Amino acid sequence: MAWLSILISIIVASALWLSVSLFNNYNAARQIGFPIILSPVSALNPLWILTQKAFPVQSLIKYLPFGLGQWARVSYIGWTFQDKYSVHMKLGDTITVVNPSYIEIFTADPDATHRILARRTEYIKPAMMYEQMDVFGRSLNTVEGDDWQRHRRLTAPSFNEKTSSLVWNEASTQAQDMQQLWLEQGSKGTIDTVGDTATLTLHVLASAGFGIAYPFRKGLSTPQAGHSMTYRDSLLLILQNIITLAILPKRYLTLPIFPQGLRRLGQATQEFKRYMEEMLDKERSMISKREPGTGNLVSALIRASEDAKQSSNDGLSNHGLADDEIYGNIFIYNLAGHETTANTLAFAITLLAAFPQRQDWIAEELDSVLGDNRVAGALNYEDVFPKLNRCLAVMFETLRLYGSIIFIPKTTGSHTQTLDANGRLHVIPSGTFVNINSQAVHTHPNHWGPDPLLWRPSRWLAPGSPKAAPGAESLIEPAKGTFIPWADGPRVCPGRKFAQVEFVAAIATLFHRHTVEPNLINGESPDQGRKRLMQMIDDSAISAITLQMRKPRSVALKWQKRPSIEPS
Repeated sequence: MAWLSILISIIVASALWLSVSLFNNYNAARQIGFPIILSPVSALNPLWILTQKAFPVQSLIKYLPFGLGQWARVSYIGWTFQDKYSVHMKLGDTITVVNPSYIEIFTADPDATHRILARRTEYIKPAMMYEQMDVFGRSLNTVEGDDWQRHRRLTAPSFNEKTSSLVWNEASTQAQDMQQLWLEQGSKGTIDTVGDTATLTLHVLASAGFGIAYPFRKGLSTPQAGHSMTYRDSLLLILQNIITLAILPKRYLTLPIFPQGLRRLGQATQEFKRYMEEMLDKERSMISKREPGTGNLVSALIRASEDAKQSSNDGLSNHGLADDEIYGNIFIYNLAGHETTANTLAFAITLLAAFPQRQDWIAEELDSVLGDNRVAGALNYEDVFPKLNRCLAVMFETLRLYGSIIFIPKTTGSHTQTLDANGRLHVIPSGTFVNINSQAVHTHPNHWGPDPLLWRPSRWLAPGSPKAAPGAESLIEPAKGTFIPWADGPRVCPGRKFAQVEFVAAIATLFHRHTVEPNLINGESPDQGRKRLMQMIDDSAISAITLQMRKPRSVALKWQKRPSIEPS
Protein backbone atom coordinates (compact mmCIF):
# COMPACT_ATOMS: atom_id res chain seq x y z
CA MET A 1 0.00 0.00 0.00
CA ALA A 2 3.06 2.22 -0.03
CA TRP A 3 2.24 3.34 -3.57
CA LEU A 4 -1.21 4.47 -2.45
CA SER A 5 0.29 6.57 0.33
CA ILE A 6 2.71 8.13 -2.14
CA LEU A 7 -0.12 8.88 -4.58
CA ILE A 8 -2.24 10.46 -1.85
CA SER A 9 0.75 12.51 -0.71
CA ILE A 10 1.33 13.77 -4.25
CA ILE A 11 -2.32 14.71 -4.65
CA VAL A 12 -2.43 16.52 -1.31
CA ALA A 13 0.85 18.34 -2.00
CA SER A 14 -0.37 19.40 -5.46
CA ALA A 15 -3.67 20.63 -4.08
CA LEU A 16 -1.87 22.55 -1.35
CA TRP A 17 0.52 24.12 -3.84
CA LEU A 18 -2.35 25.13 -6.14
CA SER A 19 -4.28 26.62 -3.22
CA VAL A 20 -1.31 28.64 -1.98
CA SER A 21 -0.50 29.86 -5.51
CA LEU A 22 -4.11 30.83 -6.14
CA PHE A 23 -4.26 32.67 -2.81
CA ASN A 24 -1.04 34.60 -3.51
CA ASN A 25 -2.17 35.56 -7.01
CA TYR A 26 -5.56 36.61 -5.66
CA ASN A 27 -3.96 38.93 -3.12
CA ALA A 28 -1.79 40.46 -5.84
CA ALA A 29 -4.84 40.86 -8.12
CA ARG A 30 -6.81 42.64 -5.38
CA GLN A 31 -4.22 45.41 -5.40
CA ILE A 32 -4.83 46.02 -9.11
CA GLY A 33 -8.42 47.04 -8.48
CA PHE A 34 -10.39 45.39 -11.29
CA PRO A 35 -13.26 42.92 -10.71
CA ILE A 36 -11.87 39.42 -10.19
CA ILE A 37 -12.87 35.98 -11.41
CA LEU A 38 -11.13 33.14 -9.56
CA SER A 39 -10.36 30.07 -11.63
CA PRO A 40 -8.87 26.81 -10.32
CA VAL A 41 -7.20 26.16 -13.69
CA SER A 42 -5.42 28.02 -16.44
CA ALA A 43 -6.85 27.96 -19.96
CA LEU A 44 -3.39 26.76 -21.04
CA ASN A 45 -3.25 23.87 -18.57
CA PRO A 46 -2.61 20.75 -20.74
CA LEU A 47 -4.69 18.46 -18.51
CA TRP A 48 -7.60 20.91 -18.56
CA ILE A 49 -7.35 21.21 -22.37
CA LEU A 50 -7.45 17.43 -22.76
CA THR A 51 -10.38 17.19 -20.34
CA GLN A 52 -12.36 19.74 -22.37
CA LYS A 53 -11.72 17.85 -25.59
CA ALA A 54 -12.88 14.56 -24.10
CA PHE A 55 -15.66 15.96 -21.90
CA PRO A 56 -16.74 19.58 -22.54
CA VAL A 57 -17.49 20.07 -18.87
CA GLN A 58 -17.10 23.85 -18.94
CA SER A 59 -20.46 24.11 -20.73
CA LEU A 60 -22.07 22.53 -17.65
CA ILE A 61 -19.95 24.09 -14.92
CA LYS A 62 -20.67 27.66 -16.01
CA TYR A 63 -24.38 27.15 -15.21
CA LEU A 64 -23.80 26.34 -11.54
CA PRO A 65 -25.90 28.54 -9.20
CA PHE A 66 -24.67 31.55 -7.21
CA GLY A 67 -21.93 32.26 -9.75
CA LEU A 68 -19.91 29.20 -8.67
CA GLY A 69 -19.24 28.23 -12.27
CA GLN A 70 -18.44 31.70 -13.57
CA TRP A 71 -14.77 30.78 -13.94
CA ALA A 72 -15.58 28.11 -16.55
CA ARG A 73 -16.80 30.70 -19.07
CA VAL A 74 -13.37 32.41 -19.15
CA SER A 75 -11.05 29.43 -18.72
CA TYR A 76 -10.83 27.83 -22.13
CA ILE A 77 -9.02 28.84 -25.30
CA GLY A 78 -11.29 30.91 -27.52
CA TRP A 79 -13.85 31.86 -24.88
CA THR A 80 -13.96 35.47 -26.02
CA PHE A 81 -15.63 34.52 -29.34
CA GLN A 82 -18.45 32.67 -27.59
CA ASP A 83 -18.91 35.22 -24.82
CA LYS A 84 -18.68 38.36 -26.96
CA TYR A 85 -19.17 41.28 -24.52
CA SER A 86 -21.36 39.47 -21.94
CA VAL A 87 -18.86 39.15 -19.10
CA HIS A 88 -17.87 42.79 -19.47
CA MET A 89 -21.47 43.95 -19.41
CA LYS A 90 -21.87 42.10 -16.11
CA LEU A 91 -18.56 42.89 -14.37
CA GLY A 92 -17.06 45.89 -16.13
CA ASP A 93 -14.98 46.85 -19.15
CA THR A 94 -11.80 45.48 -17.57
CA ILE A 95 -11.63 42.31 -15.48
CA THR A 96 -8.94 40.16 -13.86
CA VAL A 97 -8.91 36.37 -14.16
CA VAL A 98 -6.81 34.74 -11.44
CA ASN A 99 -5.62 31.15 -11.56
CA PRO A 100 -2.80 29.32 -9.74
CA SER A 101 -0.35 29.88 -12.61
CA TYR A 102 -0.71 33.59 -13.39
CA ILE A 103 -2.81 36.74 -13.33
CA GLU A 104 -4.60 37.66 -16.55
CA ILE A 105 -6.34 40.93 -17.34
CA PHE A 106 -8.96 41.24 -20.11
CA THR A 107 -10.05 44.68 -21.23
CA ALA A 108 -12.81 45.84 -23.55
CA ASP A 109 -12.24 49.50 -22.68
CA PRO A 110 -11.42 51.40 -25.92
CA ASP A 111 -9.33 54.03 -24.13
CA ALA A 112 -7.34 51.40 -22.24
CA THR A 113 -6.98 49.43 -25.46
CA HIS A 114 -5.57 52.44 -27.27
CA ARG A 115 -3.12 53.17 -24.46
CA ILE A 116 -1.89 49.58 -24.24
CA LEU A 117 -1.29 49.33 -27.98
CA ALA A 118 0.44 52.71 -28.04
CA ARG A 119 2.92 51.72 -25.29
CA ARG A 120 4.79 49.01 -27.20
CA THR A 121 7.88 49.06 -24.95
CA GLU A 122 5.83 48.69 -21.75
CA TYR A 123 3.19 46.22 -22.87
CA ILE A 124 5.05 43.67 -24.94
CA LYS A 125 4.15 40.47 -26.75
CA PRO A 126 4.36 37.34 -24.55
CA ALA A 127 7.50 35.51 -25.61
CA MET A 128 5.98 32.12 -24.76
CA MET A 129 3.30 32.66 -27.41
CA TYR A 130 5.29 34.32 -30.18
CA GLU A 131 8.71 32.72 -30.11
CA GLN A 132 7.16 29.53 -31.51
CA MET A 133 6.77 31.46 -34.77
CA ASP A 134 10.55 31.81 -35.15
CA VAL A 135 10.68 28.67 -37.26
CA PHE A 136 13.29 30.09 -39.64
CA GLY A 137 14.52 33.08 -37.68
CA ARG A 138 13.39 36.12 -35.72
CA SER A 139 10.99 38.51 -37.42
CA LEU A 140 9.15 41.79 -37.02
CA ASN A 141 6.38 39.87 -35.27
CA THR A 142 8.57 38.42 -32.52
CA VAL A 143 11.27 40.98 -31.66
CA GLU A 144 11.13 43.89 -29.21
CA GLY A 145 13.04 47.07 -28.40
CA ASP A 146 15.79 48.27 -30.76
CA ASP A 147 15.53 45.08 -32.79
CA TRP A 148 11.88 45.82 -33.47
CA GLN A 149 12.71 49.33 -34.69
CA ARG A 150 15.33 47.90 -37.05
CA HIS A 151 12.97 45.24 -38.40
CA ARG A 152 10.12 47.73 -38.78
CA ARG A 153 12.27 50.22 -40.67
CA LEU A 154 13.52 47.57 -43.07
CA THR A 155 10.25 45.69 -43.65
CA ALA A 156 8.03 48.76 -44.12
CA PRO A 157 9.23 49.49 -47.71
CA SER A 158 7.98 46.04 -48.78
CA PHE A 159 4.36 47.12 -48.45
CA ASN A 160 3.99 49.81 -51.08
CA GLU A 161 1.66 50.77 -53.90
CA LYS A 162 3.60 48.74 -56.44
CA THR A 163 3.05 45.66 -54.32
CA SER A 164 -0.64 46.57 -53.94
CA SER A 165 -1.00 46.72 -57.72
CA LEU A 166 0.54 43.25 -58.04
CA VAL A 167 -1.86 41.96 -55.36
CA TRP A 168 -4.84 43.51 -57.12
CA ASN A 169 -4.09 41.87 -60.46
CA GLU A 170 -3.21 38.44 -59.06
CA ALA A 171 -6.17 38.29 -56.65
CA SER A 172 -8.54 39.16 -59.52
CA THR A 173 -7.08 36.45 -61.73
CA GLN A 174 -7.16 33.82 -59.00
CA ALA A 175 -10.75 34.75 -58.02
CA GLN A 176 -11.92 34.45 -61.63
CA ASP A 177 -10.43 30.97 -61.95
CA MET A 178 -11.80 29.95 -58.55
CA GLN A 179 -15.29 31.09 -59.49
CA GLN A 180 -15.19 29.19 -62.76
CA LEU A 181 -14.43 26.04 -60.78
CA TRP A 182 -17.40 26.75 -58.51
CA LEU A 183 -19.73 27.40 -61.45
CA GLU A 184 -18.80 24.03 -62.91
CA GLN A 185 -20.24 22.34 -59.82
CA GLY A 186 -23.71 23.28 -61.08
CA SER A 187 -26.76 22.78 -58.92
CA LYS A 188 -24.96 20.70 -56.28
CA GLY A 189 -22.76 23.67 -55.35
CA THR A 190 -19.35 23.62 -53.70
CA ILE A 191 -18.41 22.61 -50.17
CA ASP A 192 -14.80 23.71 -50.60
CA THR A 193 -15.13 27.47 -50.03
CA VAL A 194 -12.66 27.48 -47.14
CA GLY A 195 -10.12 25.29 -48.89
CA ASP A 196 -10.37 27.20 -52.17
CA THR A 197 -9.99 30.64 -50.57
CA ALA A 198 -6.90 29.27 -48.81
CA THR A 199 -5.52 28.29 -52.22
CA LEU A 200 -6.30 31.76 -53.58
CA THR A 201 -4.51 33.61 -50.79
CA LEU A 202 -1.54 31.26 -50.93
CA HIS A 203 -1.17 31.85 -54.67
CA VAL A 204 -1.51 35.63 -54.28
CA LEU A 205 1.25 35.59 -51.68
CA ALA A 206 3.45 33.41 -53.85
CA SER A 207 3.03 35.67 -56.89
CA ALA A 208 2.75 39.22 -55.56
CA GLY A 209 4.90 38.52 -52.54
CA PHE A 210 7.61 36.27 -53.89
CA GLY A 211 7.41 36.27 -57.68
CA ILE A 212 6.31 32.63 -58.04
CA ALA A 213 3.12 32.25 -60.10
CA TYR A 214 0.67 29.33 -59.87
CA PRO A 215 -2.54 28.90 -61.87
CA PHE A 216 -5.44 28.33 -59.47
CA ARG A 217 -6.11 24.78 -60.66
CA LYS A 218 -2.51 23.77 -61.24
CA GLY A 219 -0.85 24.58 -57.94
CA LEU A 220 0.68 21.11 -57.84
CA SER A 221 3.31 21.61 -60.51
CA THR A 222 6.67 19.94 -60.97
CA PRO A 223 9.33 21.02 -58.43
CA GLN A 224 12.07 23.29 -59.69
CA ALA A 225 15.45 21.80 -60.51
CA GLY A 226 17.30 20.78 -57.35
CA HIS A 227 14.10 20.49 -55.31
CA SER A 228 11.94 17.55 -54.29
CA MET A 229 8.89 19.70 -53.46
CA THR A 230 7.38 22.81 -55.01
CA TYR A 231 7.56 26.14 -53.18
CA ARG A 232 3.78 26.04 -52.77
CA ASP A 233 3.62 22.51 -51.40
CA SER A 234 6.46 22.98 -48.93
CA LEU A 235 4.99 26.24 -47.62
CA LEU A 236 1.45 24.87 -47.37
CA LEU A 237 2.61 21.84 -45.38
CA ILE A 238 4.50 24.09 -42.98
CA LEU A 239 1.56 26.45 -42.48
CA GLN A 240 -0.78 23.54 -41.82
CA ASN A 241 1.56 22.17 -39.15
CA ILE A 242 2.78 25.32 -37.41
CA ILE A 243 1.88 24.00 -33.95
CA THR A 244 3.88 20.81 -34.55
CA LEU A 245 6.89 22.90 -35.59
CA ALA A 246 6.50 24.95 -32.41
CA ILE A 247 6.86 21.77 -30.36
CA LEU A 248 9.36 19.68 -32.33
CA PRO A 249 12.67 21.19 -33.56
CA LYS A 250 12.61 21.12 -37.35
CA ARG A 251 16.23 19.95 -37.68
CA TYR A 252 15.33 16.58 -36.17
CA LEU A 253 12.15 15.85 -38.10
CA THR A 254 13.87 14.08 -40.99
CA LEU A 255 15.39 11.45 -38.69
CA PRO A 256 14.18 7.89 -39.42
CA ILE A 257 12.80 7.51 -35.88
CA PHE A 258 9.85 9.76 -36.81
CA PRO A 259 6.78 8.60 -38.79
CA GLN A 260 6.59 9.40 -42.49
CA GLY A 261 4.24 12.36 -42.00
CA LEU A 262 6.68 14.15 -39.69
CA ARG A 263 9.63 13.30 -41.93
CA ARG A 264 7.80 14.87 -44.86
CA LEU A 265 7.20 17.97 -42.73
CA GLY A 266 10.93 18.07 -41.98
CA GLN A 267 11.61 17.77 -45.70
CA ALA A 268 9.22 20.68 -46.34
CA THR A 269 11.13 22.94 -43.92
CA GLN A 270 14.40 22.10 -45.69
CA GLU A 271 12.88 22.72 -49.12
CA PHE A 272 11.29 26.03 -48.11
CA LYS A 273 14.54 27.18 -46.53
CA ARG A 274 16.36 26.34 -49.77
CA TYR A 275 13.83 28.34 -51.80
CA MET A 276 14.37 31.35 -49.55
CA GLU A 277 18.15 31.02 -49.87
CA GLU A 278 17.80 31.00 -53.65
CA MET A 279 15.60 34.11 -53.54
CA LEU A 280 18.20 35.88 -51.43
CA ASP A 281 21.09 34.85 -53.68
CA LYS A 282 19.22 35.89 -56.83
CA GLU A 283 18.28 39.30 -55.46
CA ARG A 284 21.81 39.98 -54.24
CA SER A 285 23.15 39.02 -57.65
CA MET A 286 20.75 41.48 -59.29
CA ILE A 287 21.83 44.18 -56.83
CA SER A 288 25.51 43.57 -57.61
CA LYS A 289 24.73 43.95 -61.33
CA ARG A 290 22.72 47.11 -60.62
CA GLU A 291 19.61 45.50 -62.07
CA PRO A 292 16.19 46.78 -60.91
CA GLY A 293 14.17 44.74 -58.44
CA THR A 294 10.91 43.00 -59.22
CA GLY A 295 8.91 45.08 -56.74
CA ASN A 296 7.56 42.11 -54.79
CA LEU A 297 7.76 41.74 -51.01
CA VAL A 298 10.97 39.73 -50.94
CA SER A 299 12.75 41.98 -53.41
CA ALA A 300 11.86 45.12 -51.45
CA LEU A 301 12.85 43.51 -48.13
CA ILE A 302 16.25 42.31 -49.33
CA ARG A 303 17.09 45.59 -51.07
CA ALA A 304 16.17 47.63 -48.00
CA SER A 305 18.40 45.40 -45.87
CA GLU A 306 21.32 45.55 -48.32
CA ASP A 307 21.03 49.34 -48.58
CA ALA A 308 21.17 49.59 -44.79
CA LYS A 309 24.28 47.41 -44.64
CA GLN A 310 26.07 49.47 -47.28
CA SER A 311 25.28 52.74 -45.48
CA SER A 312 26.11 51.34 -42.04
CA ASN A 313 28.86 52.90 -39.99
CA ASP A 314 28.53 50.30 -37.23
CA GLY A 315 25.62 52.15 -35.64
CA LEU A 316 22.97 49.64 -34.57
CA SER A 317 20.13 51.65 -36.08
CA ASN A 318 21.74 51.45 -39.52
CA HIS A 319 22.32 47.71 -39.61
CA GLY A 320 20.50 45.51 -42.08
CA LEU A 321 18.97 42.13 -41.40
CA ALA A 322 20.95 38.94 -40.94
CA ASP A 323 20.09 36.15 -43.37
CA ASP A 324 18.08 34.22 -40.78
CA GLU A 325 16.13 37.40 -39.99
CA ILE A 326 15.29 37.78 -43.69
CA TYR A 327 14.08 34.17 -43.71
CA GLY A 328 12.09 34.79 -40.53
CA ASN A 329 10.32 37.79 -42.05
CA ILE A 330 9.61 35.98 -45.33
CA PHE A 331 7.98 33.20 -43.33
CA ILE A 332 5.98 35.54 -41.11
CA TYR A 333 4.65 37.32 -44.21
CA ASN A 334 3.22 33.97 -45.26
CA LEU A 335 1.99 32.91 -41.82
CA ALA A 336 0.29 36.24 -41.10
CA GLY A 337 -1.06 36.84 -44.59
CA HIS A 338 -2.31 33.45 -45.67
CA GLU A 339 -4.79 31.95 -43.22
CA THR A 340 -6.13 35.25 -41.89
CA THR A 341 -7.19 36.64 -45.28
CA ALA A 342 -8.39 33.23 -46.46
CA ASN A 343 -10.65 32.91 -43.40
CA THR A 344 -12.01 36.42 -43.84
CA LEU A 345 -12.85 35.74 -47.49
CA ALA A 346 -14.54 32.44 -46.62
CA PHE A 347 -16.60 34.01 -43.83
CA ALA A 348 -17.58 36.96 -46.03
CA ILE A 349 -18.66 34.80 -48.99
CA THR A 350 -20.73 32.58 -46.70
CA LEU A 351 -22.30 35.58 -44.97
CA LEU A 352 -23.20 37.13 -48.31
CA ALA A 353 -24.89 33.85 -49.24
CA ALA A 354 -26.92 34.14 -46.02
CA PHE A 355 -27.82 37.81 -46.75
CA PRO A 356 -28.78 38.08 -50.45
CA GLN A 357 -29.83 41.70 -50.02
CA ARG A 358 -26.20 42.53 -49.15
CA GLN A 359 -25.17 40.99 -52.47
CA ASP A 360 -27.52 43.39 -54.26
CA TRP A 361 -26.03 46.24 -52.24
CA ILE A 362 -22.44 45.60 -53.34
CA ALA A 363 -23.60 44.78 -56.90
CA GLU A 364 -24.88 48.36 -57.20
CA GLU A 365 -21.40 49.61 -56.45
CA LEU A 366 -19.71 47.11 -58.76
CA ASP A 367 -22.00 48.01 -61.67
CA SER A 368 -21.25 51.68 -61.13
CA VAL A 369 -17.48 51.32 -60.80
CA LEU A 370 -16.59 48.34 -63.00
CA GLY A 371 -19.17 48.80 -65.73
CA ASP A 372 -18.94 46.11 -68.38
CA ASN A 373 -15.52 44.86 -67.29
CA ARG A 374 -15.76 41.22 -66.34
CA VAL A 375 -13.18 41.29 -63.54
CA ALA A 376 -11.76 44.00 -61.30
CA GLY A 377 -8.24 43.25 -62.53
CA ALA A 378 -9.17 44.54 -65.99
CA LEU A 379 -9.05 48.06 -64.54
CA ASN A 380 -6.18 49.83 -62.83
CA TYR A 381 -5.85 49.31 -59.11
CA GLU A 382 -5.23 53.01 -58.51
CA ASP A 383 -8.46 53.99 -60.27
CA VAL A 384 -10.80 51.33 -58.91
CA PHE A 385 -9.81 50.25 -55.41
CA PRO A 386 -10.49 53.65 -53.71
CA LYS A 387 -14.05 53.59 -55.08
CA LEU A 388 -15.04 50.13 -53.83
CA ASN A 389 -15.92 51.15 -50.30
CA ARG A 390 -18.93 48.86 -50.04
CA CYS A 391 -16.68 45.86 -50.76
CA LEU A 392 -14.25 47.14 -48.13
CA ALA A 393 -17.16 47.59 -45.71
CA VAL A 394 -17.97 43.89 -46.19
CA MET A 395 -14.44 43.09 -45.09
CA PHE A 396 -14.57 45.40 -42.07
CA GLU A 397 -17.92 44.06 -40.91
CA THR A 398 -16.73 40.48 -41.32
CA LEU A 399 -13.59 41.22 -39.31
CA ARG A 400 -15.67 42.96 -36.65
CA LEU A 401 -17.73 39.85 -35.93
CA TYR A 402 -15.57 37.00 -37.23
CA GLY A 403 -12.02 38.28 -37.13
CA SER A 404 -9.26 35.68 -37.27
CA ILE A 405 -7.70 37.07 -34.07
CA ILE A 406 -10.24 37.34 -31.23
CA PHE A 407 -7.93 38.80 -28.60
CA ILE A 408 -4.54 40.52 -28.58
CA PRO A 409 -2.17 39.18 -25.90
CA LYS A 410 0.30 41.46 -24.14
CA THR A 411 2.31 41.24 -20.95
CA THR A 412 3.97 43.63 -18.54
CA GLY A 413 7.15 41.57 -18.84
CA SER A 414 9.68 41.99 -16.08
CA HIS A 415 8.50 45.43 -14.99
CA THR A 416 5.51 46.83 -13.12
CA GLN A 417 3.32 49.00 -15.34
CA THR A 418 0.40 51.38 -14.87
CA LEU A 419 -2.89 51.56 -16.71
CA ASP A 420 -5.40 54.40 -16.63
CA ALA A 421 -8.87 52.88 -16.81
CA ASN A 422 -12.25 54.10 -15.61
CA GLY A 423 -10.74 57.31 -14.32
CA ARG A 424 -8.28 55.55 -12.05
CA LEU A 425 -4.61 54.67 -12.31
CA HIS A 426 -4.12 50.94 -11.79
CA VAL A 427 -0.75 49.36 -10.98
CA ILE A 428 -0.17 46.14 -12.92
CA PRO A 429 2.45 43.75 -11.44
CA SER A 430 5.30 42.38 -13.52
CA GLY A 431 4.59 39.09 -15.27
CA THR A 432 0.89 39.88 -15.72
CA PHE A 433 -0.84 39.01 -18.97
CA VAL A 434 -2.84 41.97 -20.29
CA ASN A 435 -5.19 40.87 -23.06
CA ILE A 436 -7.25 43.12 -25.28
CA ASN A 437 -10.61 41.42 -25.76
CA SER A 438 -11.09 42.52 -29.35
CA GLN A 439 -14.19 40.35 -29.74
CA ALA A 440 -15.87 42.26 -26.90
CA VAL A 441 -14.64 45.62 -28.21
CA HIS A 442 -16.03 44.78 -31.65
CA THR A 443 -19.47 43.72 -30.40
CA HIS A 444 -20.17 46.08 -27.50
CA PRO A 445 -23.43 48.01 -27.98
CA ASN A 446 -21.81 51.14 -26.53
CA HIS A 447 -19.65 51.33 -29.66
CA TRP A 448 -21.78 49.61 -32.31
CA GLY A 449 -25.36 50.55 -31.51
CA PRO A 450 -28.44 48.47 -30.70
CA ASP A 451 -27.65 45.69 -33.21
CA PRO A 452 -23.96 44.92 -32.53
CA LEU A 453 -24.29 41.19 -33.28
CA LEU A 454 -25.98 41.69 -36.66
CA TRP A 455 -23.76 41.46 -39.75
CA ARG A 456 -24.65 44.75 -41.45
CA PRO A 457 -21.89 46.17 -43.70
CA SER A 458 -23.86 49.34 -44.41
CA ARG A 459 -23.11 50.52 -40.85
CA TRP A 460 -19.67 51.47 -42.21
CA LEU A 461 -21.00 54.11 -44.60
CA ALA A 462 -20.34 57.61 -43.35
CA PRO A 463 -23.34 59.88 -42.64
CA GLY A 464 -24.47 61.44 -45.87
CA SER A 465 -23.06 58.59 -47.97
CA PRO A 466 -26.48 57.07 -48.74
CA LYS A 467 -27.16 60.23 -50.78
CA ALA A 468 -23.98 59.72 -52.79
CA ALA A 469 -23.81 57.50 -55.84
CA PRO A 470 -22.30 54.03 -55.35
CA GLY A 471 -18.57 54.37 -55.84
CA ALA A 472 -18.56 57.90 -54.40
CA GLU A 473 -19.38 56.98 -50.81
CA SER A 474 -17.01 57.23 -47.86
CA LEU A 475 -16.56 55.08 -44.77
CA ILE A 476 -16.71 56.00 -41.11
CA GLU A 477 -13.57 56.21 -39.00
CA PRO A 478 -14.30 54.19 -35.82
CA ALA A 479 -13.39 55.75 -32.50
CA LYS A 480 -9.92 54.86 -31.26
CA GLY A 481 -9.75 51.45 -29.67
CA THR A 482 -13.10 50.21 -31.03
CA PHE A 483 -11.94 48.44 -34.22
CA ILE A 484 -8.58 46.67 -34.03
CA PRO A 485 -8.47 43.63 -36.37
CA TRP A 486 -4.92 44.59 -37.35
CA ALA A 487 -4.04 45.83 -33.85
CA ASP A 488 -3.14 49.53 -33.62
CA GLY A 489 -0.39 51.90 -32.60
CA PRO A 490 3.27 51.35 -33.50
CA ARG A 491 2.78 47.60 -33.95
CA VAL A 492 -0.18 47.81 -36.30
CA CYS A 493 0.00 45.05 -38.91
CA PRO A 494 2.15 46.25 -41.84
CA GLY A 495 0.23 43.97 -44.22
CA ARG A 496 -3.12 45.65 -43.59
CA LYS A 497 -3.31 47.31 -47.03
CA PHE A 498 -2.10 44.11 -48.71
CA ALA A 499 -5.02 42.19 -47.16
CA GLN A 500 -7.57 44.90 -47.99
CA VAL A 501 -6.57 45.06 -51.64
CA GLU A 502 -6.58 41.27 -51.95
CA PHE A 503 -10.01 40.96 -50.34
CA VAL A 504 -11.65 43.74 -52.36
CA ALA A 505 -10.24 42.45 -55.66
CA ALA A 506 -11.54 38.96 -54.94
CA ILE A 507 -15.01 40.06 -53.78
CA ALA A 508 -15.40 42.48 -56.69
CA THR A 509 -14.50 39.76 -59.19
CA LEU A 510 -16.77 37.16 -57.58
CA PHE A 511 -19.90 39.29 -57.16
CA HIS A 512 -19.86 41.65 -60.14
CA ARG A 513 -21.75 39.25 -62.38
CA HIS A 514 -22.69 36.37 -60.09
CA THR A 515 -24.66 35.53 -56.95
CA VAL A 516 -24.31 32.80 -54.37
CA GLU A 517 -26.87 30.99 -52.24
CA PRO A 518 -27.03 27.91 -50.01
CA ASN A 519 -27.85 24.65 -51.73
CA LEU A 520 -31.24 23.70 -50.29
CA ILE A 521 -31.82 20.15 -49.05
CA ASN A 522 -34.79 18.05 -47.94
CA GLY A 523 -37.35 20.52 -49.25
CA GLU A 524 -36.19 23.35 -46.98
CA SER A 525 -37.16 26.95 -47.78
CA PRO A 526 -34.58 29.63 -48.72
CA ASP A 527 -34.93 31.12 -45.23
CA GLN A 528 -34.26 27.73 -43.64
CA GLY A 529 -31.21 27.28 -45.87
CA ARG A 530 -29.84 30.67 -44.87
CA LYS A 531 -30.50 29.85 -41.20
CA ARG A 532 -28.47 26.67 -41.63
CA LEU A 533 -25.65 28.76 -43.09
CA MET A 534 -25.63 31.08 -40.08
CA GLN A 535 -25.53 28.09 -37.74
CA MET A 536 -22.45 26.84 -39.57
CA ILE A 537 -20.82 30.28 -39.33
CA ASP A 538 -21.59 30.78 -35.65
CA ASP A 539 -20.27 27.31 -34.85
CA SER A 540 -16.71 28.60 -35.07
CA ALA A 541 -13.76 28.23 -32.75
CA ILE A 542 -10.03 28.78 -32.50
CA SER A 543 -8.18 26.22 -34.61
CA ALA A 544 -4.43 26.32 -33.84
CA ILE A 545 -4.04 30.11 -34.21
CA THR A 546 -7.08 31.64 -35.92
CA LEU A 547 -10.88 31.56 -35.76
CA GLN A 548 -12.38 29.06 -38.19
CA MET A 549 -15.70 27.38 -38.89
CA ARG A 550 -15.76 23.93 -37.30
CA LYS A 551 -17.72 22.29 -40.15
CA PRO A 552 -17.20 24.49 -43.22
CA ARG A 553 -18.18 21.67 -45.61
CA SER A 554 -21.58 21.05 -44.02
CA VAL A 555 -23.44 23.49 -46.30
CA ALA A 556 -22.82 23.72 -50.06
CA LEU A 557 -22.83 27.10 -51.81
CA LYS A 558 -24.33 27.38 -55.29
CA TRP A 559 -23.09 30.05 -57.72
CA GLN A 560 -24.99 31.38 -60.73
CA LYS A 561 -25.19 34.33 -63.08
CA ARG A 562 -26.95 37.39 -61.78
CA PRO A 563 -30.45 37.57 -63.31
CA SER A 564 -29.65 40.83 -65.08
CA ILE A 565 -26.50 39.39 -66.70
CA GLU A 566 -26.87 37.75 -70.08
CA PRO A 567 -24.89 34.52 -70.63
CA SER A 568 -21.60 35.23 -72.35
